[in-house]
Amino acid sequence: MVFPISVAPAVSDALASGVPVVALESTIISHGLPRPANLEAAQRFEQQLLDAGVVPATIAVLDGELKAGLTASELERVASEDLPKLSVRDLPIALARGGSGATTVAATSFIADHADIRVFATGGLGGVHRGASDSFDESADLKVLSEVPITVVSAGVKSILDIGATLERMESLGITVVGYGTEDFPSFWLRGSGHRLDWSVPHAEAVASIMESREELELCSAILVANPLPVEKQLDPATHDAALQEALRRADEKGLVGKEVTPFLLQTIVEITGGESLRVNLDIVENNIRVAGEIATAWARL
Repeated sequence: MVFPISVAPAVSDALASGVPVVALESTIISHGLPRPANLEAAQRFEQQLLDAGVVPATIAVLDGELKAGLTASELERVASEDLPKLSVRDLPIALARGGSGATTVAATSFIADHADIRVFATGGLGGVHRGASDSFDESADLKVLSEVPITVVSAGVKSILDIGATLERMESLGITVVGYGTEDFPSFWLRGSGHRLDWSVPHAEAVASIMESREELELCSAILVANPLPVEKQLDPATHDAALQEALRRADEKGLVGKEVTPFLLQTIVEITGGESLRVNLDIVENNIRVAGEIATAWARL
C-alpha cells in the first residue's frame, strides 16, 4: 500500500539530488501568529532557507492530503483559513473526511519522516505540563519524537511547561538531547532554564555526525537540538517571570485544564508583555531555521 503523502516537486527533486531540505510546521502560521503578519512570516521563513541554498518543506494537510512542501497559494490557504490543529492522532480522521489542518510538531515530524526529510525547524517543543502528576497532561510531541528518526531544532520547550519533568520524559523515551553551543537547556523566550544538559555540540557538522551514528545504530528516535537565542534577543527575564506568574494565576482563576491551558497562557503573556513575547517568538523561529539549514547542509554533504 502506498503511503498517502504528496511531496512537492521541488522537495522531491532536492531529496533525490542530495540538496538539503528542512521541514517547517504549519501550526505556527495558522495559530501562532496574527493575520496578516502570519503569511508574511511564513514566506520569510521559506525565503530564509532558500537564501541559504536549502529547500523548505512546509508541512500541512490540505483536502485530505498530507503535504510535504506547499505552493504559494497553499501557503496562503494555511495563513488565511481557520484550520484546526492536527496531531498524529487526528491524521486518519482528516484523511478519511478529506479535511484540512495545520500540523503540530508531532504531526509535522511524522509526515516529514515519511517524506524522508531528516531535519525540522520549529519554535518550541511541547512537553510535560505543570501539574501533570494529577492531570497526566503531556504533549504528544514527546511520544512521536521517540518513534521517528528526525532532527528537530527547537529553543527548548516553552517556560509555561514543567521543564525538568520534560527532560526526564525525553530521557525515558530515548530522545537524544544536545545543546547547540550551550550546556543550559533553553526555555524558549529565555536563553537558559537552569537545567544542565549532559551533551552539547559546537556546530552543525557535529550534529550531522550524530545523525550519521544514529543511522548506523538503526535507532528510530529523534535528536533534539536545543538552540538558545543570543542573550541580547531573549525576553527580559524580569518581564518574563512576572508575565508567566500572572498568566498562570489567571489560568488557575479560570479553572482551565487540558488543551485550553497552553493557548490561554501564550496569548495572555503576549498581552501582558505588550507584544514583546511575540517579537521574541519570531526571532526564535528564525534563529532555529538558520541552524536547521546549517545542519541540513552538513547532513547533505554526508
